[in-house]
Amino acid sequence: MTARIAVPSVDSSVGMKLLPAVLSTIAGSTDAICFLGLGGLFTAHITGNLVVLAAHVVSGGAARVAEILSVPVFVVALGLTRLLASGLEGIGIPSLQPLLLLQFLLLAGVLGLSVAAGPGIDPNAAGAILGGMLGVSAMAVQNALVQISLKGAPSTAVMTTNITRFTMDVGEVVLGRHPDDVADARRRAKHTWPAIVGFAGGCGLGATCEAVVGLWSLALPTGLALLALTMGLAAKLSTAENGDESPRPSAR
Repeated sequence: MTARIAVPSVDSSVGMKLLPAVLSTIAGSTDAICFLGLGGLFTAHITGNLVVLAAHVVSGGAARVAEILSVPVFVVALGLTRLLASGLEGIGIPSLQPLLLLQFLLLAGVLGLSVAAGPGIDPNAAGAILGGMLGVSAMAVQNALVQISLKGAPSTAVMTTNITRFTMDVGEVVLGRHPDDVADARRRAKHTWPAIVGFAGGCGLGATCEAVVGLWSLALPTGLALLALTMGLAAKLSTAENGDESPRPSAR
């Protein structure tokens, strides 16, 4: 028999409700810190790297290696994350906690490489490029896990979509005439605004910390990633205690 893997929803526990906001704070702080400390590299906002890269190509400027690599690395990391999640689900293991662990390890790698390079890191140095790609990969894992492992959660890194959705939903709540549509809009807005606030707060915290302690500030998103992992593990234990876990595969 094949098992059905229970995918947590954002309403399944208090931890699951808070997790998207924590992940958004991780994305915002990582993006701001790496942008300031690694020569303008976006880790979560891959669209920004595409814009910068296109601008360099058209204007005849020299594109940095990290900018060139960021998009294919992001795509490859997304694909590998999907493969990993499929493999885990195939053997009856929910994917959320392993993917949160993977994100934490990648961010810890960025922190370690950046601190080892010392102050005044050269964005074109091999260590800085590798650290940047680990950061891009961590954000790819986060983008994937939200879609794969957290059903009903808003994006935790793409705020253009969230702000658009939130604004349209607020308009529906205020101006809508159909009670069902208004109720759906209110529910979506309730889930979306913490992600927006978390990302904006993360950007502010990350930028402030980077200005004070440089790339040591990557300890902020790394610590938050550990918190997110702890929240995921706590939710899993709570589910197990309540007897809500899906059955594992049984041999035949």
